[in-house]
Amino acid sequence: MNTEILSVGLTFLVTILPAIPLGRYISKVYKGEKTLLDPVLNPLDKLIFKSTGLDANREMNWKQHLYALLTVNMVWFFVAMFLLMNQGWLPLNPDSNPSMSPHLAFNTAISFLVNCNLQHYSGETGMSYLSQILFVTFLQFVSAATGLAAAAMVFNALKERTTEKLGNFYNNFVKSLTRILLPVSIVVALILAFNGTPMNFQGKDQFISVQGDTVNVSRGPAAAMIAIKHVGTNGGGYFGVNSSHPLENPNYLTNVTEIIAQMIIPLAMVFAIGFYLKRKKLSWMIFGVMTLGFLMLVIPTIYSEIQGNPQIQQMGVDQRAGAMEGKETHIGAAASAYWSIATTVISTGSVNSMHDSSMPISGMMQLLAMMTNAFYGGVGVGILNFYVFIIIAVFISGLMVGRTPEFMGKKIEAREIKIAMIVALFHPFLILVGTALSAYGITNLKDIAWLNNPGFHGFSEMLYEFTSSAANNGSGFEGLGDNTPWWNISTGIVLILGRFIPIIGPLAIAGLLATKKSIPESAGTLKTDTTTFGVMIFAVIFIITALSFFPALTLGPIAEYFSIY
Repeated sequence: MNTEILSVGLTFLVTILPAIPLGRYISKVYKGEKTLLDPVLNPLDKLIFKSTGLDANREMNWKQHLYALLTVNMVWFFVAMFLLMNQGWLPLNPDSNPSMSPHLAFNTAISFLVNCNLQHYSGETGMSYLSQILFVTFLQFVSAATGLAAAAMVFNALKERTTEKLGNFYNNFVKSLTRILLPVSIVVALILAFNGTPMNFQGKDQFISVQGDTVNVSRGPAAAMIAIKHVGTNGGGYFGVNSSHPLENPNYLTNVTEIIAQMIIPLAMVFAIGFYLKRKKLSWMIFGVMTLGFLMLVIPTIYSEIQGNPQIQQMGVDQRAGAMEGKETHIGAAASAYWSIATTVISTGSVNSMHDSSMPISGMMQLLAMMTNAFYGGVGVGILNFYVFIIIAVFISGLMVGRTPEFMGKKIEAREIKIAMIVALFHPFLILVGTALSAYGITNLKDIAWLNNPGFHGFSEMLYEFTSSAANNGSGFEGLGDNTPWWNISTGIVLILGRFIPIIGPLAIAGLLATKKSIPESAGTLKTDTTTFGVMIFAVIFIITALSFFPALTLGPIAEYFSIY
């Protein structure tokens, strides 16, 4: 067990070390500076812009950025709906997987569009190869690039100047695809393919198991999709059981690779903002707050899982390996616990164990990782979520010291703080209202077989589903029968609101601040790159999360904890 914990610590360190130079590289990409990949990828960029007719040099204000972002996403949604509802008769379907129902297609199209990948279907039986390539893999690239392009606009707006010209959305979007997501995904895909993950167009294969059963195993273009699902913090499983499947995650090397892949770009974006703005101390302050939050979530989870289940211990069962229900033996309890927090903090949503089988404290930490939605986060949008809490913390700090709140030389006024508070409070609103309506339906409506687990854990399953949807995570407590009109439509609405409101808000705040006159720093200026201010941000995040979610957590995982101990 000590070896497992040591390997978890080393995995985290190995993730941080390359994140710093990658952050410098990302900064250069968005500044338009030369990089080593330019000679290879410049022709690809020119081909994309020439074939689409887009002007990569036209300067845009924040409203034009937002219009471009929302427009292209709307087009992809309708294309995705058509593909999913007609995949049964379209080509590249060797296993004859059926077309999706309208409500399932609605949920699935939105889910992959918003970088959530909440799956109310089983991967290998719910999608054709055409859907896996043209829908899943394509949207996993472009949804991640959308978040990165939005973050790049905010980076540009934070420069100490007065302007409405904030770069070009399409230029940042294409560079996010070709310069960042594609190179990293190729490396990860090669590691997976050389370790046994399928990368072909063949149908199901049969083999005889140890028990003598005949088993049909799906194959197909898995390695490419699994690579971008982690690099782009998407998380949708090629196979139904996601990265606990032996072909999706064959060994411990691939397990570590996939953990690093999903964390590397969100971590790098934290350092990228420091390089871009030439404020490295700001990056380290943000990294410190996020890492403190991450460790406060991951340490209790690892401890809870390696201790095992007390009710099983009372039966005299040896649990020296930890609580192993729903886990792969070659991965172990500690690495599974670490992954469960990494994937919920980063908003990837991929799983290498079943979260529904986690101990109550572990389940609560997974929920809190998505409820805070501010520690590392998804590609691009993670730094946007944190930016909202920076604005709130600056406003509160200004009131405490009796000065006009300022951030990066710009005054924070009523308009900006109202937008920030709407974004911060809209997240718990979506989660709690959705859970309350579902709990009402379970209690008062007939013939609804949603819930396979009664009591506290059943409530946690419903709470988890809406938390995962609002945080654009995609993982789930899989004791829930979620492929129904209610769950597909309700979570679909939460998915789209939970994605675009946290993007619209920070873009609006950054755009409004960019037009204001820059104020030179003075002796009375509040320093926002210090440890003290970092503590203030952490306190804001903690208080908002605690006040919003503690009652719901009490009804779910906390009550379940006391019921089994």
